[in-house]
Amino acid sequence: MQPKQTADAPRVSLLKNISDFHIAGISYRNTDAETRGRFAINEQQYRNLLSTAADFGIEEFFVVSTCNRTEIYGFAPSAAHLAGFLCSQTEGDAGSFHQLSYRKNGRSALEHLFHVSAGLDSQILGDYEIISQIKLAVKTAKENRCTGLFTEKLLDHTLQSSRNIRSRTQLSSGSVSVSFAAAQYIRQHFTETADKKILLLGTGKIGRNTCKNIVSTLGTKDITLINRTNAKAEALARELGIRFQPYECLETEAARADVILVATNAPQPTLLQKHLEHSAASLVIDLSIPNNVEMSIAGYKGICLVNVDELSKVADATLQKRKLEIPKAQQLIQEQINEFKNWYVMRQHVPVIRAVKSTLENIQQKHMQQDSVPLQSDDRIQKVLNNMATQMREKNEGGCNFIWAINDFMASS
Repeated sequence: MQPKQTADAPRVSLLKNISDFHIAGISYRNTDAETRGRFAINEQQYRNLLSTAADFGIEEFFVVSTCNRTEIYGFAPSAAHLAGFLCSQTEGDAGSFHQLSYRKNGRSALEHLFHVSAGLDSQILGDYEIISQIKLAVKTAKENRCTGLFTEKLLDHTLQSSRNIRSRTQLSSGSVSVSFAAAQYIRQHFTETADKKILLLGTGKIGRNTCKNIVSTLGTKDITLINRTNAKAEALARELGIRFQPYECLETEAARADVILVATNAPQPTLLQKHLEHSAASLVIDLSIPNNVEMSIAGYKGICLVNVDELSKVADATLQKRKLEIPKAQQLIQEQINEFKNWYVMRQHVPVIRAVKSTLENIQQKHMQQDSVPLQSDDRIQKVLNNMATQMREKNEGGCNFIWAINDFMASS
């Protein structure tokens, strides 16, 4: 769906004021999984936001909603305005979100995005899955004409920062993620895992990664996949050499499982207490936000129910090594933020630079005509423009630099 367009509201192309760039969000740092679930944004809710943005006076924004956080980034009169817009589609209300959320603008908002994209703000330090989620969020907003020059350039620098951190630090080294933590938790829960029967419900990205971790680390192949879209589960089962069953067999498969993992990312619970009436499962792991396992299952027939917040506490020596890489990652982030700010400053001065270039070309042309010599190369003009650009970055004096460039050109004639 497309946001409402009028003759007076074309796709955003002008560069916005950086101080009007805001973020409002909640994360695992200040909310539990159940609370985050009330403010999670699914695909349909995101489409609704994109189609109604113009009604709220918002032209340029994107939303990142994961098991760790729900955040809205964009240009608005205030972060509170963005938050109210976001909550127009959430189960939770704007008043509660206002009390729980953090809000930033300008450089502070930029720094937050860079830290999030690097995995520095993830529940498991260095979790690299977040960058693909940010990339998809911006791509979806762009397809719906809800991004502009600022957002798209910001994403470019965010992606570059993330790539630099991954290639030049050990922040994301080793196997530590929610998917890996699930496999580790199973290992800690049972003395032996090779003979355990495991049921995985949901084969999206988290489900797929979790399944691969289980196959590679637990030494069991008695894994059954179930998904609402049968073809997806069947394809992954064939790839990994494990079992697949249609969704209609959920209760039957739950009855034979020792461990059940749920990664369905649905708005309501998909694994219910009634599914476990004949089950001998002792461990259920909910990888979804909002929770996709009915809360009454906790303690039912002695079942241990674990969610993503508890999984994040799984200790691993890798995390200690990652913490040592934080200063390097922060330095690389700062470099990319500075590059983005340089681009932003220069973009603001584009009209002045173009006017100077046009003036210098006219001066050069008149000079050549008066002296009756052929028009020469533009190298001298470009050199003056480059010097002017450097001065503008350092001093940010547009009008003064206009005069300086003319004098510099005439002095070099």
